[in-house]
Amino acid sequence: MTVCHPIVTVSGLSKTYGRLVALRDIGFSICEGEVLGLIGPNGAGKTTLFECLAGVQAADSGRVAFGDRGETARRSDVLFYLPDAIAPWSEQRLEWVLRFVLHFFGGPADRLREVVDRLGVAPLMGTRIGTLSKGQRKRALLAIGLLTPQPVLLIDEPFEGLDLRQGREVASTLKWHASLGRTLFVSIHQILEAGRFCDRLVLLSDGRVCAEGTAQELTAMAAGRSGKTPADFEEVFLALA
Repeated sequence: MTVCHPIVTVSGLSKTYGRLVALRDIGFSICEGEVLGLIGPNGAGKTTLFECLAGVQAADSGRVAFGDRGETARRSDVLFYLPDAIAPWSEQRLEWVLRFVLHFFGGPADRLREVVDRLGVAPLMGTRIGTLSKGQRKRALLAIGLLTPQPVLLIDEPFEGLDLRQGREVASTLKWHASLGRTLFVSIHQILEAGRFCDRLVLLSDGRVCAEGTAQELTAMAAGRSGKTPADFEEVFLALA
């Protein structure tokens, strides 16, 4: 069994919008070097959780600690958050954006060409961000994220807008990136894809963490709860959520 060295530990995190409780006493760990998946139905609180972790919006209560540095670390030094469906620097060409990101954040400039090639965005380098299609923009955003230096990369829906072939290529690229030592925390609504792609998973439902573990551990938990072996990972999620 792989030992978890927590690089981020979340405890007691809650967020409300008026009478709506979006997050309820959330607690889990992100282990160094893993691909951690966040799965849950629409409205479960996935994006709100990412935004609270990244500091985009303030949680009402709770604690986020960063390894040995505890709560003293600046979140921007540890986490880089890549939201879904945005078009940063929309009037700029992709090549300008990627080089600006490298210069501004001090990322790995020697990795630029490989990231561009792996994500298949070389033909898009002269294109303005705002004119890219949904799938093209997603791959451009992923290139931005992979060229930042923070040890933990949060990605909201990395496969959204991609066809089957593109999704597999992106999955392979993200796994390659993780193998270089980056920790990935990704929100995925495709349950079966998440079960295959992620090292561990956090299941979120109605603003609560209802389970956390590897696909095998979650399958065993679901079997124990339902009394039968789930046919696939979608059944695992339904049994636990």
